[in-house]
Amino acid sequence: MSVDKLLQVDPVLLALLATLFTWGLTALGAGLVFFFRDINRKTLNAMLGFAAGVMIAASFWSLLAPAMEMARADGVTPWVPAVTGFLLGGAFLLGIDKSLPHLHMGRAADKAEGIKTSWRRSVLLVLAITMHNIPEGLAVGIAFGALADHPDPGLLTGAIALALGIGLQNFPEGAAVSIPLRREGFSRLKAFAYGQLSGLVEPLAGVLGAYLVLRIKPLLPYALSFAAGAMLFVVVEELIPESQAGDETDLSTVGALAGFAVMMLLDVAFG
Repeated sequence: MSVDKLLQVDPVLLALLATLFTWGLTALGAGLVFFFRDINRKTLNAMLGFAAGVMIAASFWSLLAPAMEMARADGVTPWVPAVTGFLLGGAFLLGIDKSLPHLHMGRAADKAEGIKTSWRRSVLLVLAITMHNIPEGLAVGIAFGALADHPDPGLLTGAIALALGIGLQNFPEGAAVSIPLRREGFSRLKAFAYGQLSGLVEPLAGVLGAYLVLRIKPLLPYALSFAAGAMLFVVVEELIPESQAGDETDLSTVGALAGFAVMMLLDVAFG
């Protein structure tokens, strides 16, 4: 379908399709559990580093930069919505981090964060990944929702590039959930089910983000910046520390650089 025809499609529907794609790549990555029982720590570090690089690049190229351009076009001081939305996004994820029970990979069950609960370790692990899929889905949904008020081909290709980048980094994330669960004794099918379930929140968040943008159009620059702040919180709070676990950290650093470069290429070349 041509870009002109895509611009005529309901932005909420585009957001749904895009986030179903990102969820699908999460499920594809989780499907690796049918072929592997374990995952090499170096490989996992590189994969997590790649995911961090993609999210860092997407936060600026796909979210903050367009937010400042839109604010400038509307006669608003560009840094005001960028800084305000960015900090609010980080505060939102901080609130979720403090309240939602979750457990980061590689940590003992007594190191679970959020409100204390008796939930099983597997559920807490899935919730940790689910928590950072929320801003990813919101980011994609807001990017497509922006088309309603700014039906620009460049904005559309930028939103598509963002969805593609998020999808690429969701693939290793799916594996990073399902394979450790398999190692803990889960059946392959159950480990896969939990792994793909972590990405289910993205279509929900994507549709919500697009819908809110359509209803509150003047807040679009703030919404884009909000998604950027939420994504950066996840990177610094979770992905980077987990990618640096173990003695071999060079691969995670190289992975982050590669992820940043891939996302930058997608956004600058096609956005």
